Amino acid sequence: MKKKAMALVMAAATAISLMAGSLSVSAATDPDTSAEKKIKVLSIWAEDSADGKILTGMLDNYIKDVNPNFSYEYEYVSASDLSTKISTLVASNDLPDLFAYSAGVPLRELIQAGKVVNVSEELKAMGDEDKVMDSAKSIMTSLSDTDELYDLPFGMNIEGFWYNKSVFEDAGVEVPTTWDEFLQVCDTLKEKGIQPIATGGSDKWPTTRIVNAYAYRTMGADAVKKACEGETKFTDDGFVAAAQMVADMAEKGYFGEGATTVDNTTAEGMLLNGQCAMLYDGSWFTSSITDEESNPSGEDNIGFMGVPVVDESVSEASELPANCGNILCLSQDKYDGAMAGFLQYFVENIGNYAMGEYQSVRGYTYDVDTKDISSVTQTVIDAIADAKTSTAWWEAYMNDETKATAQDNIQSVLNGDMDGAAYMDSIEEAYTISN
Repeated sequence: MKKKAMALVMAAATAISLMAGSLSVSAATDPDTSAEKKIKVLSIWAEDSADGKILTGMLDNYIKDVNPNFSYEYEYVSASDLSTKISTLVASNDLPDLFAYSAGVPLRELIQAGKVVNVSEELKAMGDEDKVMDSAKSIMTSLSDTDELYDLPFGMNIEGFWYNKSVFEDAGVEVPTTWDEFLQVCDTLKEKGIQPIATGGSDKWPTTRIVNAYAYRTMGADAVKKACEGETKFTDDGFVAAAQMVADMAEKGYFGEGATTVDNTTAEGMLLNGQCAMLYDGSWFTSSITDEESNPSGEDNIGFMGVPVVDESVSEASELPANCGNILCLSQDKYDGAMAGFLQYFVENIGNYAMGEYQSVRGYTYDVDTKDISSVTQTVIDAIADAKTSTAWWEAYMNDETKATAQDNIQSVLNGDMDGAAYMDSIEEAYTISN
């Protein structure tokens, strides 16, 4: 029902936009850095979170350093309520000036309805096209299926397995580079009474990421995209094998007891405190690794090993899942010179601000001195630089119904109530019905 309602809203919005001739803007808007304007910001990041501090910091600095006549109203909404909130705002033709959203299918619908600014067009006119990292551009345009950017990255994350070096050393195991070695390490750890892997099963997505890890290593980086475009089926042997891999890992006890009751924050804490040996997570985890209170053993005790290789001819070692986090969009209807002024400041300064103040890669170029950054942040920077290609996460190209099925049923896989074939059958069914 949610998808059908959203589709009706988008169809109406598109029709109105087409009649008004506003589906695309023919010329970029000149920045005005003195205009008086109060904007609305819709965010899924609390103001006291790291992401919230970076976003509000950029807004506050713009007001302080550039345009004192600029101001903002900051509204927080939970990530789980974001889609519904945006649907309601689209229906009332009241999208906020700047808002967080989800890449992929949800953004495509807003683009088709002429609701968001063509960011590439604006940055080109400003001479700032090079401020967004090429890797971020590649990820985002691939997800939106466009040649140009209609969104702004708010992160540049890689994903893979992290490991506790002390636990590995005590168990006498080496960092695996192939999937077979990875499974052997898991067996050895289990034999020694050590939980091999923690996964945030109650949050669901951390476990689907492991299905995705094996799928892209054996089927290629575009495997899920092809299935979501109808070129292949989720019931193909490769997908079933990936889901069965996770089912087998759960049955062997690699994820410990009660994995579906563990959230990702708890799973991260288990790795940091030596209660498990490995964890699949994204590079956003570095903020916890470098926090002395969260990680008393120190940042040098946690390593990143990426995703073990299955077949180099299918997926090279340097190829990792990557994403730009939840994205930021600009309302086309409310975009004007004052907002263009902030956009220009944002893209020209966030790279240095995020790296200099928070040791965080946000998908923008930076030239601040990085000699004092943490070793774990440097590891992430190096991995991003070494990656020639990347892949998306499990649900990146799925619509809402397919995504919900993929995430909800992964818990049944962890509990042993579904095998790989049944899990993939459920996803294919959801995809077929919703398309």
